[in-house]
Amino acid sequence: MVFKDTVDKRKKRGLIVYCNDIKTETLQTMDPASTTCKVHQCSKYPGDTEYYCESCPCDLCQKCKENHVKNLQTIDHYVVSHHEKFNNIPTQEICVRHPSHVCIKYCEPCQVPVCDSWFGHKSHRFPVSLFRQSKHKILSLRGAYKTKQQQHRGTIHTIRSEALFYRPVLLPGITDDIKTCRTEFSRYQSEMLTKAQRLNDLIDYVLYDLLNNVFCDFDFKHRCLKQKIETNRHIVSLQRYVHMYEQSTFSALQFLSSIKTALTQIHLTLHTSQLSMTESLNKEDVMESLSAIQITERGNRRVGNQCLLKLTSGPEFHQSLTVTGVGRCFHISCVTSDRVWVSDDRNNLMLTDTTGVPLHRVKDSGSGLYGLHTVNSESELIYIDRNDNINKLSKDMKTTNTFIERTDSTWRPWCVYWSPSTGDLLVGMYRPPWPGTGKVTRYNQSGQLTQTIQNDIRGLGLYREPSYITENNNGDVVVSDSDAVVVTEHGGRHRFSYTGHPSGSGLWSHGICTDALSHILVCDVRTKTVQMLDSDGQFLSHLLIRPSGIFSPWSLGYDVNTHRLWVGSGDNNTVVIYRYITRQDALTDTADKLHTSQLSMTESLNKEDVMESLSAIQITERGNRRVGNQCLLKLTSGAELHQSLTVPGVDRCYHISCVTSDRVWVSDYRNNLMLTDTTGVPLHCVEDSCSSALYGLHTVNSESELIYIDRKYNIKKLSKDMKTTTTFIERTDSTWLPWCVYWSPSTGDLLVGMYNNDTETGKVTRYNQSGRLTQTIQHDNTDLGLYREPHYITENNNGDVVVSDRVGLSGAVVVTERGGRHRFSYTGHPSGSVIWPRGICTDPLSHILVCDDKTNTVQMIDRDGQFLSHLLTKSQEMDGPQSLSYDVNIHRLWVGYNNNKVCVYSYIDTQDALTDKDTHSSGMEAMFSSSDWEAMFSSTDGEAMCSSSDGEAMFNSTPAVEWR
Repeated sequence: MVFKDTVDKRKKRGLIVYCNDIKTETLQTMDPASTTCKVHQCSKYPGDTEYYCESCPCDLCQKCKENHVKNLQTIDHYVVSHHEKFNNIPTQEICVRHPSHVCIKYCEPCQVPVCDSWFGHKSHRFPVSLFRQSKHKILSLRGAYKTKQQQHRGTIHTIRSEALFYRPVLLPGITDDIKTCRTEFSRYQSEMLTKAQRLNDLIDYVLYDLLNNVFCDFDFKHRCLKQKIETNRHIVSLQRYVHMYEQSTFSALQFLSSIKTALTQIHLTLHTSQLSMTESLNKEDVMESLSAIQITERGNRRVGNQCLLKLTSGPEFHQSLTVTGVGRCFHISCVTSDRVWVSDDRNNLMLTDTTGVPLHRVKDSGSGLYGLHTVNSESELIYIDRNDNINKLSKDMKTTNTFIERTDSTWRPWCVYWSPSTGDLLVGMYRPPWPGTGKVTRYNQSGQLTQTIQNDIRGLGLYREPSYITENNNGDVVVSDSDAVVVTEHGGRHRFSYTGHPSGSGLWSHGICTDALSHILVCDVRTKTVQMLDSDGQFLSHLLIRPSGIFSPWSLGYDVNTHRLWVGSGDNNTVVIYRYITRQDALTDTADKLHTSQLSMTESLNKEDVMESLSAIQITERGNRRVGNQCLLKLTSGAELHQSLTVPGVDRCYHISCVTSDRVWVSDYRNNLMLTDTTGVPLHCVEDSCSSALYGLHTVNSESELIYIDRKYNIKKLSKDMKTTTTFIERTDSTWLPWCVYWSPSTGDLLVGMYNNDTETGKVTRYNQSGRLTQTIQHDNTDLGLYREPHYITENNNGDVVVSDRVGLSGAVVVTERGGRHRFSYTGHPSGSVIWPRGICTDPLSHILVCDDKTNTVQMIDRDGQFLSHLLTKSQEMDGPQSLSYDVNIHRLWVGYNNNKVCVYSYIDTQDALTDKDTHSSGMEAMFSSSDWEAMFSSTDGEAMCSSSDGEAMFNSTPAVEWR
């Protein structure tokens, strides 16, 4: 039958066929119309599957399997054939020497499968009962097969993911050598003839000797051709070996019989020779140069990482883990792709896997140090103990030896790094008292001191307090030295010191590492960023800016096998793994390009999908036609002061909530919550408001009722006449504290910023008008925390939830959409700088305004997080801004300062819609036509939008007004 023939062909190719979802070994004649058969398809592209990834898990075809094991995102995954997945190893196979018998055992010393006829062999004449007493250890066939597979699993993985990936890259280099070798010889010969005109006789002699005694014995072109042929043969042998391994699920005997000879033919390196010619010759040394021309053996031909790897468009989240047993992740040392050592500042040094489960703890590690450990090529941990000795912990974690004993009491080892290229140990040393001085010492594999780096060529000290140390691919020694990254060459000569971007802007450097492309990555605790430099100290980018879940990147570890970056938090015990380096497209995208032709222009849609999609299209009722604010309002040339008032009874104006155009609630940090008018006269005082370090602790709803957090962290509502106080939301969870509140005019919901003191994390909760919890916003799409300590909260016109999230001397404006999806986090201007956010509000044009406690300014950004201007800047008469509130009725901005002053500004005016069509007034209106304004503020949803470039052009035309 045609059906049976097709199934038989698929079985021969290694495909798995199911009948009623049960795997079958044989297929009998059956009626295809009455039998349900399922052939597994590749998970990525249409086509039959032959392999299965146990790590994903997913089904893969041949081409997708090749791409899967080479892709850095999945390079550590374990891929097997489908027969391996189901343990489908045939138990009966015909013996090679005795076709009438089947193999039943495996002789380990002889490394051959044996049948019962083999027992007559002189080496196997022992009765079955005496096998245990003989020298020949007889194993079960299945057990021997499984053991051999496990032994060679690492080799197979290396061939699949590395060897077959590197070899094709070597071939173009060999081809180029073949094409250019004659040209190179001619060029050097011409240079020698030109520079040695006075020595014609000698040159003739040398050329004669060169051509007859050197080139006759060594034909470089022939060598290159031979090498290319050998490389091609090697690739074929590697592919044949992998194919044999993958097909061994059908023939265990074939695998066991050939494995001992096949492995000896597999070499993962290939020797080659290249020319080494001197570049320039002068008359004085022409004699020496001519006699010194040699063809030298260079060892293995290698491919540079720049040919294999490239940067991605940005860091990609790979995985996160919470490390049990440490408080904060102050240092990271990668062991394998799934194991890492993590330490904190409290004498905790833990080995953990990617689940965060502690596997081992070092009890005598030093405390108060940062880069106190490293891992060598033998996976041994090297660390600084409590007595400032440098110890080595064996791979099995059973033996600890003192590698370097402290002998000088004036110097303390402060950080360590094992060099993969030399096997040396680099140690950052510190001599107290603070600020002290530092140096770098190098020890060989025997623990002997071989080098000290301490001063530059002027004799001035290079280091103050080396906290972290590493080594770049070019041999440079890279040190994170509290306020700079100090780099010296291998010999100790100072190359450069990086002090932040832009140059000299300041740097609080902590964790540091280098990657396969020789980039230097450093954590800047001041800006909460991971900055990337090139090998010469030039700033390239902010790789990470206040990343979710970490908030303050503190430690770094780079895995050279998978090219993944491990980032540890200085705020908590979270470690996040990112990918920002990938392999070149030409080598990794083969499967994608081959499979693209198999895809149609449209995704496979069935009738049910089409009907469902069509039924989802709805025509919504828009209600009354309204005019957008962008058509009614416009920005003025700058903020104009209308009035100021002094509020008796408060110390500092930490929060403002407008009630009417002439009444406002003002609170400070000392349990004072006052209602005042524009004269500053106190009208009412709330006596039970929270006295903790709360900032945005009150808000006002559409009924002019005050909603505030009381001393017991309940949320209460004070009536408009201020005679009745009711509990709106009672606190029921002792672990979470309400930290700030905001009533939403558009929905009538109450947004509450919450803080957990135990975990030092935050979240946003939404309650409806009945006080029922309807939404919680806490994590981004990677399940990492969005907030640390929400101080102020508000809502934009487009429904975005805007939070002023600050802890200590850092923070961000964190914005999520109405559904809770993270949109952006603003950390100051320019990107990657620092902001200390305080009070926050939005205006009718959807701008976000935030008080920056660091620069003492009020910054304006658009709804997409692009900086527009400093709306207000500091003057001598006024202290820093702390709180903001926008009155939508008269378009006034209320600003509370770091004293008991409140000022009222205007910066938005109404459009002159009737007069601006024919005439234009001076100032800002003269700068833009009506079409310009419409283009500037237009948006598809009828809400205001202003681009970054528009905003900067607008506000740079006139200086921001100073506070008066």
